[in-house]
Amino acid sequence: MPELPEITALGDFLDEKLAGAQLTQVLLASAFPLKIADVPHESLVGRTVESVGRRGKFLVFEIAPEAPDSGGFAEPLYVIVSFAKSGWLTFSDKQPGSQAPAVGGYFAAQLDFSNDGSDFGITLTDTGTWKGLAIFIVREPADVHGIAELGPDPLDPAFGLDEFSRLFTHRQQVKGLLKNQKLMAGIGNAYSDEILHAAKLSPVAHASSLDPDALKRLFTTMQDILTGAIRGLSGKKPEDLKAAKKASMSVHGRTGEPCPACGDTVREVAFVGTSLQYCPTCQTNGEILAKRRSGED
Repeated sequence: MPELPEITALGDFLDEKLAGAQLTQVLLASAFPLKIADVPHESLVGRTVESVGRRGKFLVFEIAPEAPDSGGFAEPLYVIVSFAKSGWLTFSDKQPGSQAPAVGGYFAAQLDFSNDGSDFGITLTDTGTWKGLAIFIVREPADVHGIAELGPDPLDPAFGLDEFSRLFTHRQQVKGLLKNQKLMAGIGNAYSDEILHAAKLSPVAHASSLDPDALKRLFTTMQDILTGAIRGLSGKKPEDLKAAKKASMSVHGRTGEPCPACGDTVREVAFVGTSLQYCPTCQTNGEILAKRRSGED
């Protein structure tokens, strides 16, 4: 599932290309991915993209208001995309002589744009068995339930160590807390593994058991991992982001490989529909974690 760093890099890339662009086509393969439509999706054609950004793991296109004398909508709109577990997009430069990238998986929507004489296209796809990619057309981002419930952004300057520490009063396992979007927005399975490995903390430790030194180390490590990942992904094309993310991982997705920090074998705990990876030497004092029930993470 795309997380904070790659959605940030994706939003920055698209903002550079599409800020000020006019939507020339909005095509849906079916009504299935469109979960909320405050206005008909066809009415977006001709509107201008104000900016592209991120809220948690959501990609947000802000659509500028129409001119007051146009008879259209005199307020901004937002086209918001949740990629869920297996969704993504392809971006094509449609200038003469260019070739659109190959598109695989379930086709959800096509958005076309024109900006200063250049034409661009975005194709939203989902390669998963269960199609979770969702599109929302709303007047306010908070009209999307998942955004309204988001906790603070972990890289928000206003979110400091004190605010972070106040989250760690539950007996929830620390990995589950880092992934809880209602507590903090944007971290998922991959980067929670990476953060905990770098902070040398067990993924199954109870959040309330961490002492002040461990909390400070975890907070600093979280910020370092996320900002470093954004820096490493910045400027990459959408089709390169997933591979770049995978290549940057130290333990996530590397079961059976040597830990880059100590050389021990990276281990895995499998759950229903997901898994976590960790290093016993770095994180659990050599203990090999047993398989846990699906509700314990």
